[in-house]
Amino acid sequence: MIDWLQAFILAVVQGLTEFLPISSSAHLVIPSLVLDWPDQGLAFDVAVHVGTLAAVIIYYRRDLVAITRNWFASLAGAAPTADSRTAWYLLVATLPVGLMGVLGGDAIEAHARNLPVIATTTLAFGLLLGLADRHAQRTPGSRPLGLRVALLIGLAQALAPIPGVSRSGITITAALLLNMSRQEAARFSFLLSIPVITGAGLLKGWDLANGAVAVDWALIGSAALLSGVTAYLCIALFLRLLDRVGLMPFVYYRIALAALLYFLWLG
Repeated sequence: MIDWLQAFILAVVQGLTEFLPISSSAHLVIPSLVLDWPDQGLAFDVAVHVGTLAAVIIYYRRDLVAITRNWFASLAGAAPTADSRTAWYLLVATLPVGLMGVLGGDAIEAHARNLPVIATTTLAFGLLLGLADRHAQRTPGSRPLGLRVALLIGLAQALAPIPGVSRSGITITAALLLNMSRQEAARFSFLLSIPVITGAGLLKGWDLANGAVAVDWALIGSAALLSGVTAYLCIALFLRLLDRVGLMPFVYYRIALAALLYFLWLG
């Protein structure tokens, strides 16, 4: 079982990396592989996922109310709106990663949670993010979100369970390459995280409910709160700075992180 200091660090890491394009799964795997920390446990994973889910729901609460209200209205026969269409786009874009989790989750768990894989995916998808950001600089995006665009972003998101890929990174990359604006790419990516994090949390919660593991409620409650606060601040700061600084700082970070991981692996 992790101690309070380890829980504090991992909760902050989860909150920072869930929405930044640098891969939360890679950062949460690294401490156990490099520092020989004990596995944080299923209860901790559920807690920090709940924290980050709460953060994105609170941040986009007005959008979610409008999307939900208009979607149900359209089901009742009202004319479709941009918000009701967004609900369908989120559903379509979520399906591929759900299928990947069901069909390939065990294989990923068994073969992809190691330093060479994480280093390689961190580097490769970081460089791809850089190409997408350069493309966005040369060709300012204005493409509206549509069913085809949502499906293509969803297909890209299917790679997200692989450690080092980054769910937000791959979805923003795909959206920019499809000529969406940076802000719209980030908004759809963050909204798309809601069903994904919810699904992952429910699966982990089901496993937790059917297990017989002692839970330190004070520790995991504090971790959930800390990851949520960190994630909320991270979303707000990221969106505020996105157009000003672009995505290249995250690309450079991923390159440096990959170099460190290769060094640790080969050393």
